[in-house]
Amino acid sequence: MKKIHLQEIDGNSAGYVGLLALLGAFVLGALGSTYYMEHNGHWVTGMNNQIVWGMPHVFAVFLIVAASGALNVASISSVFNKKIYKPLAPLSALLSLALLAGGLMILVLDLGRPDRLLVAMTYYNFKSIFAWNMILYNGFFLFVGIYLWTMLDRTLKQYTRFAGFTAFIWRLILTTGTGSIFGFLVARSGYDMAMMAPMFVIMSFSFGLAIFILVLMASYNWTDRPLGDVVVNRLRKLLGVFIAAVLYFVIVYHLTNLYATEHHGYEAFILLGENGGDSYSKMFWIGQILLGSLVPLALVYAPALQNSRKTLAVASILVILGGLATMYTIIIGGQAYPMEMFPGMEVLETTFYDGQATVYNPTLAETLLGLGGMAVAMIIVAVGIKVLGFLPQRLDDASIDPHHKAD
Repeated sequence: MKKIHLQEIDGNSAGYVGLLALLGAFVLGALGSTYYMEHNGHWVTGMNNQIVWGMPHVFAVFLIVAASGALNVASISSVFNKKIYKPLAPLSALLSLALLAGGLMILVLDLGRPDRLLVAMTYYNFKSIFAWNMILYNGFFLFVGIYLWTMLDRTLKQYTRFAGFTAFIWRLILTTGTGSIFGFLVARSGYDMAMMAPMFVIMSFSFGLAIFILVLMASYNWTDRPLGDVVVNRLRKLLGVFIAAVLYFVIVYHLTNLYATEHHGYEAFILLGENGGDSYSKMFWIGQILLGSLVPLALVYAPALQNSRKTLAVASILVILGGLATMYTIIIGGQAYPMEMFPGMEVLETTFYDGQATVYNPTLAETLLGLGGMAVAMIIVAVGIKVLGFLPQRLDDASIDPHHKAD
């Protein structure tokens, strides 16, 4: 491999300024939505006493999970010493930090009392998985930031692999903690499963890599920098493996639930749409399985599409949309299914939602807040590649592949 030089982009074109303006509009929309919800109270949202985690949490958890996966490329280069990925490592680390910042922005603005964040930062209840995650988020910023520093500062190159290994371990712990938020909630039939943690880890690989592929291809296309097929096809194959792995974990998760009698009701709710779960069942089968898994797999592995970057971009977009559908099914569907207060016991039911699925209709304000978090992440990336050299000057086949033969 030839020596690859990192170089910042000019960032003076009308297209670049227009992109920042568009993303900024989404951020303003998110801030306006936050003010609207905080000023009027959360009754103006679709959330209620049963569904306390709404659409903002769908976006937030997706971004947090994807942040871990976006570090995949950097981890492969440093931990597993794959040289072909080394030029992409700085962009991978930047994107991971940006996605986490966007996800946490949504959570902070949706707290209802953002100032109470100070309590969460200064007082830790170590019996709470939420307190653990506060430590994990801060640690991720610290370790990935140090890792990025060692990659950009030539005097610290000898520490890059150690820093990369530390960031790799921490990102696995972080995603395990995020999945455990749901796995530890034994009161909810859709959450109570130890498999939630590893399933979130493998989902992070798929979601984060899909976002990385889109950012990489867009960055090189819009800046007219050469991007060869060697790198793109490596990422294509890696994405296909991760999509298949996520599908496998989802199948095992539901088969395990079907084996346990206590989860039969929830499985009928999600898989068959029984007991008011029709919308969640459609979200699962159409959004998560069909559009988020099967179609992307076909686009990635179809022999006739092996060198098509457009289909790879479509597959990546579908993986992202499928990831949001997955989070919606898990977070919203898991809350919508009626709680079993005393499993196996006959309980006198009241009129307060007992035994009934909860209806949730997300509002525009909630959706704008979620989109604003995504926009913040993209603004950080766009500004980052302009200010510092996160992008290699060229990634054509002749530069990246020592065995490349010119035509």
